Amino acid sequence: MPNILAIETSSELASVALLHHGQLISREASGVQTHSQTVLPMVQALLAQAGMSLSDCDAIAFGAGPGSFTGVRTACGVGQGLAFGADLPVVPVVTLLSMAAACREACNATEVLVMLDARMDEVYWAQYRYQDGWQVVTAPVLSAPTEVKVTGTATVCGNGLTAYPTAFEGWKETLPGIVPHAAQIARLAESEFIAGRTVKAHEAQPIYLRNKVALTTAERMAKVAA
Repeated sequence: MPNILAIETSSELASVALLHHGQLISREASGVQTHSQTVLPMVQALLAQAGMSLSDCDAIAFGAGPGSFTGVRTACGVGQGLAFGADLPVVPVVTLLSMAAACREACNATEVLVMLDARMDEVYWAQYRYQDGWQVVTAPVLSAPTEVKVTGTATVCGNGLTAYPTAFEGWKETLPGIVPHAAQIARLAESEFIAGRTVKAHEAQPIYLRNKVALTTAERMAKVAA
């Protein structure tokens, strides 16, 4: 069983997880403004708890996005730095897939649609099916909440539900509290590592679905007026 260190900072929750001989331990901290300051201390605490050094890991995994522009850059940058320093491969994991895995863990769902608040009146969303492994039904999309479409029936999860409640009023089978977490990143990365799907540190890249990361002052004022 590989030892996987995972980092996830694509939402307001920062988390790190260590998969060590099949056992998973993790730590987390809230507050997107402090992710860059909290991640490395949490990594050091996890390794100390497991009695390991970074060189004892087999790979570094990170939540590659989509998600907060700063957040996914933080996870990628920290993951790259740790991997360079210890000469380890990297496993990028799609954050929305990690949410689907969390949803399945919570309610054993096999058809899952996930939504992550993207701010600016938009959500990142995707739909997955679990059948002897995860399959993509709808690849990650950035859209207005009203444009989210379910294929067939699915359990719907993610903080997009609470960020835009009127858009999803009346939707059933929902789990709004799920956000990306390093625990699922580590589990998914384990399968990727065993299958040989890793990249070198310099090849690791975040997944962006949005080119524009903030509204202009005029756009914010127009939004308030509306």
